[in-house]
Amino acid sequence: MYRTQALAPPATRPSTGLPDLPSLTEIEAAARVVYREFQATPQYRWGLSSQRLGTDCWIKHENHTPVGAFKIRGGLTYFDALRQAGTLPKEVISATRGNHGQSIGWAARAHGVACTIVVPRGNSLEKNAAMRALGVTLVEHGEDFQESREFAMRLATERGAHMVPSFHADLLSGVSTYWWEFMVAVPQLDVVYVPIGQGSGACSAIAAKLALERELRIVGVVSAHATTYADSLAAGRVVEAPVSTQLADGMACRIADPAALDILLPHLDHIVKVSDDEVAQAMRDLYADTHNIAEGAGAASFAAAMQERAQLKGQVVGTTLCGGNVDSATVAKVLSPHASRFA
Repeated sequence: MYRTQALAPPATRPSTGLPDLPSLTEIEAAARVVYREFQATPQYRWGLSSQRLGTDCWIKHENHTPVGAFKIRGGLTYFDALRQAGTLPKEVISATRGNHGQSIGWAARAHGVACTIVVPRGNSLEKNAAMRALGVTLVEHGEDFQESREFAMRLATERGAHMVPSFHADLLSGVSTYWWEFMVAVPQLDVVYVPIGQGSGACSAIAAKLALERELRIVGVVSAHATTYADSLAAGRVVEAPVSTQLADGMACRIADPAALDILLPHLDHIVKVSDDEVAQAMRDLYADTHNIAEGAGAASFAAAMQERAQLKGQVVGTTLCGGNVDSATVAKVLSPHASRFA
């Protein structure tokens, strides 16, 4: 079991000059952009999950978006900002482990923009297939997300294409809409657990909390096998960390984004590290309790809450099933009655 981790004092890092987080008015405007494609996703207080956690547990179902994950919201607002500025490019390039690529692919298709996505070798076969189905040209390069990202940046420069980052203010405005929905629908939330990949989800939770002037606590969740954000937040600076997770590919980042750190550091309550075994158990629990499939990162929030369940009694807990895009073979392995440990 992995315990909580304290964060460094905010004063230890200089500001990177990140634009202000979206205001309530800006989040509401972003929601109107998102709702052109789909409506608000549901959140439920699942009885079995609450019983398992020992307190009221609400789950936000971002696995119910058209691409099966929350990232689509950011892609829609990013491209809408380009459109409004009159700067829509002929081609965009980005890097992903899957959900960000589907988001960009969906939005690029909607705007008639060519889209190339770089993924690491050995990436999820079904996420790759989903991106190709959206018209994405897929390029496999590198052993991890960071190598894919660096190659995508070089490719964009060579082609004169627009490089879509994994963390940007125009992505945050869209992603913030899902936390805004959750906090408006369940105003009694005391604490929410937020998985951290490149940081857009957690920073957007902070944006919604500040916009709605809520007092709830935001707990960051990282893979115990991909700890750049935990290490960086503890040190107060970017700390590169190796990635060895076999299950939480949506959290498999080697180098934290410094702009995301600037937002997270003063606003996260603490960090929880979850192992692949804990994530696999959470995937099994969520399937048994809700009959929804969670990908590794999508189960990490519930895994972290379960790790801290002794401290949560009497509180209203929010978790997020932020994505359900996991290969069928992985689901079969995790749900197998003979799978006592994920390895």
